[in-house]
Amino acid sequence: MSPRRSYDQYCSAARALDAVGDRWTLLIVRELLGGPRRYTDLHADLPGVSTDVLASRLKDMERDGLTTRRRLPPPGAAYVYELTSRGRELLPVLQALGDWGAAELGERRPTDAVRAHWFALPLLRGLEGEGLVEVRLDEGEFHVWLGAEEGPVYGDGPAREEPDVRLRLDTATCEAVSRGDLTLLDAVREGRVGVVGEGTLAKGLREG
Repeated sequence: MSPRRSYDQYCSAARALDAVGDRWTLLIVRELLGGPRRYTDLHADLPGVSTDVLASRLKDMERDGLTTRRRLPPPGAAYVYELTSRGRELLPVLQALGDWGAAELGERRPTDAVRAHWFALPLLRGLEGEGLVEVRLDEGEFHVWLGAEEGPVYGDGPAREEPDVRLRLDTATCEAVSRGDLTLLDAVREGRVGVVGEGTLAKGLREG
Protein backbone atom coordinates (compact mmCIF):
# COMPACT_ATOMS: atom_id res chain seq x y z
CA MET A 1 0.00 0.00 0.00
CA SER A 2 1.39 3.38 -0.99
CA PRO A 3 2.06 5.88 1.79
CA ARG A 4 -0.65 8.46 2.19
CA ARG A 5 0.24 11.73 0.52
CA SER A 6 -0.81 14.99 2.09
CA TYR A 7 -0.91 18.64 1.21
CA ASP A 8 0.17 19.27 4.83
CA GLN A 9 -2.19 22.22 5.12
CA TYR A 10 -4.40 22.90 8.13
CA CYS A 11 -7.50 23.35 5.98
CA SER A 12 -10.57 21.10 5.79
CA ALA A 13 -10.63 21.28 1.97
CA ALA A 14 -6.98 20.20 1.82
CA ARG A 15 -7.65 17.37 4.28
CA ALA A 16 -10.60 16.21 2.17
CA LEU A 17 -8.44 16.21 -0.95
CA ASP A 18 -5.83 14.18 0.90
CA ALA A 19 -8.43 11.40 1.03
CA VAL A 20 -10.41 11.80 -2.21
CA GLY A 21 -8.31 14.03 -4.45
CA ASP A 22 -6.57 11.26 -6.37
CA ARG A 23 -7.84 10.51 -9.87
CA TRP A 24 -10.62 7.87 -9.96
CA THR A 25 -11.39 7.96 -6.23
CA LEU A 26 -14.63 9.92 -6.45
CA LEU A 27 -15.74 7.92 -9.48
CA ILE A 28 -15.23 4.74 -7.46
CA VAL A 29 -17.47 6.32 -4.82
CA ARG A 30 -20.05 7.03 -7.54
CA GLU A 31 -20.09 3.34 -8.44
CA LEU A 32 -20.25 2.15 -4.83
CA LEU A 33 -23.24 4.40 -4.13
CA GLY A 34 -25.05 1.70 -6.09
CA GLY A 35 -24.26 -0.86 -3.38
CA PRO A 36 -21.59 -3.55 -2.93
CA ARG A 37 -19.58 -4.26 -6.09
CA ARG A 38 -17.06 -6.87 -7.09
CA TYR A 39 -13.69 -5.72 -8.39
CA THR A 40 -14.54 -6.97 -11.90
CA ASP A 41 -17.82 -5.02 -11.87
CA LEU A 42 -16.03 -1.85 -10.83
CA HIS A 43 -13.42 -2.29 -13.53
CA ALA A 44 -16.13 -2.82 -16.17
CA ASP A 45 -17.98 0.35 -15.19
CA LEU A 46 -14.88 2.53 -14.93
CA PRO A 47 -13.63 2.40 -18.51
CA GLY A 48 -10.12 3.78 -18.78
CA VAL A 49 -8.86 2.83 -15.33
CA SER A 50 -5.98 0.36 -15.23
CA THR A 51 -6.18 -2.70 -12.99
CA ASP A 52 -3.16 -1.49 -10.99
CA VAL A 53 -4.63 1.95 -10.35
CA LEU A 54 -8.03 0.56 -9.40
CA ALA A 55 -6.49 -1.90 -6.95
CA SER A 56 -4.33 0.85 -5.46
CA ARG A 57 -7.24 3.26 -5.06
CA LEU A 58 -9.40 0.61 -3.39
CA LYS A 59 -6.63 -0.17 -0.90
CA ASP A 60 -6.17 3.53 -0.15
CA MET A 61 -9.93 4.02 0.30
CA GLU A 62 -10.10 1.09 2.68
CA ARG A 63 -7.16 2.46 4.67
CA ASP A 64 -8.84 5.86 4.87
CA GLY A 65 -12.11 4.41 6.14
CA LEU A 66 -14.16 5.13 3.02
CA THR A 67 -14.73 1.51 1.98
CA THR A 68 -14.68 -1.98 3.39
CA ARG A 69 -14.12 -5.32 1.71
CA ARG A 70 -15.98 -8.49 2.64
CA ARG A 71 -16.39 -11.98 1.26
CA LEU A 72 -19.81 -13.07 0.07
CA PRO A 73 -21.13 -16.32 1.54
CA PRO A 74 -21.28 -19.43 -0.69
CA PRO A 75 -22.14 -19.95 -3.45
CA GLY A 76 -20.92 -16.43 -4.28
CA ALA A 77 -17.57 -16.69 -2.46
CA ALA A 78 -16.34 -13.47 -4.10
CA TYR A 79 -15.08 -10.32 -2.41
CA VAL A 80 -17.14 -7.16 -2.70
CA TYR A 81 -16.32 -3.55 -1.88
CA GLU A 82 -18.83 -1.24 -0.25
CA LEU A 83 -18.93 2.24 1.22
CA THR A 84 -18.72 2.88 4.92
CA SER A 85 -21.01 5.48 6.47
CA ARG A 86 -18.10 7.92 6.09
CA GLY A 87 -17.84 7.08 2.40
CA ARG A 88 -21.58 7.48 1.87
CA GLU A 89 -21.32 11.00 3.26
CA LEU A 90 -19.65 11.87 -0.05
CA LEU A 91 -23.03 11.71 -1.85
CA PRO A 92 -23.76 15.45 -1.49
CA VAL A 93 -20.15 16.18 -2.49
CA LEU A 94 -20.63 14.24 -5.73
CA GLN A 95 -24.01 15.88 -6.30
CA ALA A 96 -22.51 19.35 -5.87
CA LEU A 97 -19.60 18.44 -8.12
CA GLY A 98 -22.02 17.11 -10.73
CA ASP A 99 -24.11 20.29 -10.56
CA TRP A 100 -20.99 22.37 -11.09
CA GLY A 101 -19.79 20.15 -13.93
CA ALA A 102 -23.12 20.05 -15.78
CA ALA A 103 -22.13 23.09 -17.81
CA GLU A 104 -19.02 21.23 -19.01
CA LEU A 105 -20.92 18.30 -20.53
CA GLY A 106 -21.87 19.80 -23.89
CA GLU A 107 -22.85 17.29 -26.55
CA ARG A 108 -21.82 13.69 -26.09
CA ARG A 109 -18.52 12.99 -27.85
CA PRO A 110 -17.99 9.85 -29.96
CA THR A 111 -15.29 8.76 -27.51
CA ASP A 112 -17.49 9.17 -24.42
CA ALA A 113 -18.39 6.00 -22.57
CA VAL A 114 -21.83 5.91 -20.96
CA ARG A 115 -23.67 3.74 -18.47
CA ALA A 116 -27.36 4.13 -17.70
CA HIS A 117 -26.79 4.43 -13.94
CA TRP A 118 -24.48 7.40 -14.42
CA PHE A 119 -27.64 9.44 -14.92
CA ALA A 120 -28.93 8.54 -11.45
CA LEU A 121 -27.26 11.45 -9.67
CA PRO A 122 -28.37 14.13 -12.20
CA LEU A 123 -31.95 12.85 -12.10
CA LEU A 124 -31.99 13.07 -8.31
CA ARG A 125 -31.82 16.86 -8.71
CA GLY A 126 -35.37 16.86 -10.04
CA LEU A 127 -36.92 14.32 -7.67
CA GLU A 128 -38.36 15.10 -4.25
CA GLY A 129 -39.95 12.99 -1.57
CA GLU A 130 -39.35 9.39 -0.57
CA GLY A 131 -39.79 6.16 -2.45
CA LEU A 132 -38.50 3.88 -5.17
CA VAL A 133 -38.19 5.21 -8.72
CA GLU A 134 -37.52 3.01 -11.74
CA VAL A 135 -35.97 4.73 -14.75
CA ARG A 136 -35.75 3.41 -18.29
CA LEU A 137 -33.35 5.05 -20.75
CA ASP A 138 -32.21 4.10 -24.24
CA GLU A 139 -28.97 2.94 -22.59
CA GLY A 140 -30.69 0.68 -20.06
CA GLU A 141 -32.58 0.70 -16.78
CA PHE A 142 -31.76 1.65 -13.21
CA HIS A 143 -33.65 2.54 -10.06
CA VAL A 144 -33.11 5.06 -7.29
CA TRP A 145 -34.20 5.23 -3.66
CA LEU A 146 -35.31 8.71 -2.65
CA GLY A 147 -34.81 9.76 0.93
CA ALA A 148 -32.87 6.65 1.96
CA GLU A 149 -30.48 7.49 4.78
CA GLU A 150 -28.68 4.15 4.55
CA GLY A 151 -27.93 1.61 1.88
CA PRO A 152 -27.57 2.11 -1.87
CA VAL A 153 -28.67 5.31 -3.57
CA TYR A 154 -29.37 3.55 -6.86
CA GLY A 155 -29.20 0.12 -8.46
CA ASP A 156 -28.68 -1.27 -11.95
CA GLY A 157 -31.59 -2.81 -13.82
CA PRO A 158 -35.32 -2.85 -12.99
CA ALA A 159 -36.42 -2.40 -9.40
CA ARG A 160 -36.70 -5.69 -7.52
CA GLU A 161 -40.02 -4.63 -6.01
CA GLU A 162 -42.91 -2.58 -7.27
CA PRO A 163 -41.64 1.00 -7.68
CA ASP A 164 -43.62 4.03 -6.60
CA VAL A 165 -43.17 5.52 -10.07
CA ARG A 166 -41.68 4.53 -13.42
CA LEU A 167 -40.02 7.09 -15.69
CA ARG A 168 -39.14 6.75 -19.38
CA LEU A 169 -36.72 9.18 -21.04
CA ASP A 170 -35.07 9.18 -24.44
CA THR A 171 -31.38 9.97 -24.80
CA ALA A 172 -31.80 13.60 -25.86
CA THR A 173 -34.06 14.40 -22.90
CA CYS A 174 -31.80 12.67 -20.41
CA GLU A 175 -28.75 14.51 -21.70
CA ALA A 176 -30.59 17.85 -21.54
CA VAL A 177 -31.57 17.21 -17.91
CA SER A 178 -28.01 16.17 -17.08
CA ARG A 179 -26.62 19.38 -18.59
CA GLY A 180 -29.14 21.50 -16.72
CA ASP A 181 -30.70 22.73 -19.97
CA LEU A 182 -34.04 21.23 -18.94
CA THR A 183 -35.53 20.43 -15.55
CA LEU A 184 -37.18 17.09 -14.99
CA LEU A 185 -40.49 18.78 -14.18
CA ASP A 186 -40.38 20.81 -17.41
CA ALA A 187 -39.58 17.64 -19.35
CA VAL A 188 -42.65 15.99 -17.83
CA ARG A 189 -44.82 19.00 -18.67
CA GLU A 190 -43.60 18.92 -22.27
CA GLY A 191 -44.42 15.23 -22.57
CA ARG A 192 -40.77 14.23 -22.94
CA VAL A 193 -40.82 11.99 -19.86
CA GLY A 194 -43.29 9.15 -19.49
CA VAL A 195 -44.62 8.86 -15.94
CA VAL A 196 -46.35 5.66 -14.81
CA GLY A 197 -47.77 5.33 -11.31
CA GLU A 198 -50.56 6.59 -9.09
CA GLY A 199 -48.69 7.28 -5.87
CA THR A 200 -47.52 10.53 -4.32
CA LEU A 201 -44.27 10.66 -6.32
CA ALA A 202 -46.02 10.15 -9.64
CA LYS A 203 -48.71 12.72 -8.87
CA GLY A 204 -46.09 15.21 -7.71
CA LEU A 205 -44.25 14.93 -11.02
CA ARG A 206 -47.42 15.30 -13.08
CA GLU A 207 -48.71 18.23 -11.07
CA GLY A 208 -45.39 19.91 -10.29
